[in-house]
Amino acid sequence: MGEEVSNKQIILKDYVHGFPKESDFLLKTSSTIKLKLPDGSHDAVLVKNLYLSCDPYMRNRMGEADGNNPTPFTPGSPINGHGVSRVVDSSHTNFKKGDLIWGFTGWEEYSLITDTSSLFKIQDADLPLSYYTGLLGMPGMTAYAGFYEVCSPKKGETVFVSAASGAVGQLVGQFAKLMGCYVVGSAGSKDKVDLLINKFGFDAAFNYKEEEDLNAALKRYFPDGIDIYFENVGGEMLDAVLLNMRLRGRIAVCGMISQYNLEEHEGVRNLFCLVTKRIRMEGFVVLDHYHLYPKFLELVLPLIRDGKLTYVEDIAQGLESGPAALVGLFSGRNVGKQVVAVARE
Repeated sequence: MGEEVSNKQIILKDYVHGFPKESDFLLKTSSTIKLKLPDGSHDAVLVKNLYLSCDPYMRNRMGEADGNNPTPFTPGSPINGHGVSRVVDSSHTNFKKGDLIWGFTGWEEYSLITDTSSLFKIQDADLPLSYYTGLLGMPGMTAYAGFYEVCSPKKGETVFVSAASGAVGQLVGQFAKLMGCYVVGSAGSKDKVDLLINKFGFDAAFNYKEEEDLNAALKRYFPDGIDIYFENVGGEMLDAVLLNMRLRGRIAVCGMISQYNLEEHEGVRNLFCLVTKRIRMEGFVVLDHYHLYPKFLELVLPLIRDGKLTYVEDIAQGLESGPAALVGLFSGRNVGKQVVAVARE
């Protein structure tokens, strides 16, 4: 029959307009779940969630369906995202009871997952399991695919990363340094700027909130221009970067966090630079690159073990802390990769 247990869940109350607030979410404590798959389940897994990932893209999913948001959350239901889980029961040949996995799961204590296409089995459990929400999970793959596949970097090139202390940015900067590039990052506080230089080894970094003129700031750090821009911010920063790109520069568009909470998105004025400077600007989604995950692990696992790749996490304790942690992303409250620890085991 399977034991029945309580299953706390984080529910989205209604579609969100403007900046999300903790009060847009509800901690539901009345749900229960049986620790056994329903009869007739095929290729499904029942998991206990250990860590959940807070990611900026989740803001789009809080709104109604449109061209930018084909898969919105359902008001009144648990939200979902990336996480690390342990398999409790399985009818899938690739996953057995006790396996550790990462991939798409619910914001709840236990989840029944019927679409297992985005689940990966964790083979290297000697590293912190929370890393599979970040460095060894979706953000890590995002940094890898965006930098190596989209940007086609070469040794000695100049690289600028916005939102550089976040889950993705901190890795892009380190990948670029490992390639022998000159790397500058922007972030939103003095502590984050110090982290970029002293912990992640960026050549330089600046606090964008203290710069009256972003164009002038970029000219200061890149007197000869920018070869590669890893775009996480959009808005005024993108406009300033376009003026400072070098001939045949590349821009990988990963995200635009400055725009997610605006009812009216800001326009970009300097797009003609794409023509005059022959710039290639390309958006990408990590889902298209998951076939490269084994290749990615071949690169990063030795670097982590040799201490050549470092990672900073901001871990909130307990499922009930999830809404505050998620909302905090949009005011820059987190330092490093924001994770919610649901259960240690």
